[in-house]
Amino acid sequence: TNPGFVVRITQAGLDYAHQQGITVLEKELAQLRLPDISGDFRIRHVGKVHYEISRLDLRSFHLPHSRISLVPNVGLQVSISNAFAELDGNWRVKLLFIRDHGSFELKAENIYIKINLKLGSDAAGKPTVDTSDCSTRISEVQVHFSGKFGWLYNLFYSAVESRFRKSLESKVCESVARSVHRDLQPYVQTLPVTARIGSMAGIDYSLVAPPAATAQSLDVKLKGEFFSLTHRSPVSFPPPLLALPPAHDRMVYFGASSYFFNTAGFAYQAAGALVFEITDSMIPKDVEFHLNTTTFSAFVPQLEEMYPDMLMKLRLFAPSAPFMNIGPEGVSLRPVVDIQAYAILPDARLAPLFLLSLVSLGTAWLGSSGGALSFPLSAPQVRMLQSIMNVLASSTLLPRLNERLGRGFPLPLPDRIQLYNILLGFHQNFLMLGADVQYQPR
Repeated sequence: TNPGFVVRITQAGLDYAHQQGITVLEKELAQLRLPDISGDFRIRHVGKVHYEISRLDLRSFHLPHSRISLVPNVGLQVSISNAFAELDGNWRVKLLFIRDHGSFELKAENIYIKINLKLGSDAAGKPTVDTSDCSTRISEVQVHFSGKFGWLYNLFYSAVESRFRKSLESKVCESVARSVHRDLQPYVQTLPVTARIGSMAGIDYSLVAPPAATAQSLDVKLKGEFFSLTHRSPVSFPPPLLALPPAHDRMVYFGASSYFFNTAGFAYQAAGALVFEITDSMIPKDVEFHLNTTTFSAFVPQLEEMYPDMLMKLRLFAPSAPFMNIGPEGVSLRPVVDIQAYAILPDARLAPLFLLSLVSLGTAWLGSSGGALSFPLSAPQVRMLQSIMNVLASSTLLPRLNERLGRGFPLPLPDRIQLYNILLGFHQNFLMLGADVQYQPR
């Protein structure tokens, strides 16, 4: 199925995420624990030499040059070059009657690391990340031994260098895999697949497909569907094709299709949230008329005869979910809003008066406690009534809607991410929001 919501991470966004990740990886590598090294080798005419390298302490591991790149149809690749590590430790050697020991310093230079990250999604629709390949190559190792017998150190120098190189190369990839599993995987899973909005609705942000890498960006396709918390039912219309245009000025882009917003109307209508009541006390003082039968009897004289000088209540409700259209020129919304008018009787009971639609011209109906009584209105009378209802709705209902819309809705963002430098654009069947991001560490 087509997504209702798409998140696009550009190369600039990946570079920013890469900076944060490399900092974590550098700290992880600096905590590597290397095993002791020991061995024997035989010298012609001399005999067997036994050496031990112990208490290896990695003082630092620096990653000065690295880059992240997109691998289409695969995922991401992190390449690290010219890295270097420094460590020290103790050595001990035994040759016939010769015993010696001391300390040493070792520096590994021109370390190259290549990490492939495989991106996917789990059964709950959350993103997943894992290392699909890792390789490490150390070009140069320098060891400086402290001690009296320089010629003796040279005998096992190559053996120590070779074994240390192999040990460090394997430990680096083990550390990378551990860091991805322990740090990166839990973090990407903080991307919410369900966002609750108040007590009535939520948003389904589950992935409908694994993240897709192209040559320019990483696209994450989400369901993007509002649903009622009280009764979730299938949406009766399909999402349109959502193809984001090429844009790379921001770190991240969000594409929300008309399907995304129209399911909001569907969910709120199903939850019974699109019902509003207006009374005379809610009308602003600068509005020149009051919500009573005297005002409305100007074009429906029977109201004053049947319910003289009584306050009224209006009940606005949507008989069907409102439908939104998005185009390059902006957003248009033509909801069908029915207005049921009541007279408030002296004993606080409500007497139905008429029902009016704000969208199309129609017939207004009068009602009485003794039964239904229809009274057709002329087109000018209906238009006048609609004008009055529009004034009432705009002065009472729109402030409430604007207050709710002003609170917005949560975007699918992992923990501790904030947006800035925001740009909004309209396209056919979807709107696109571009932004730069900032990570807020704990």
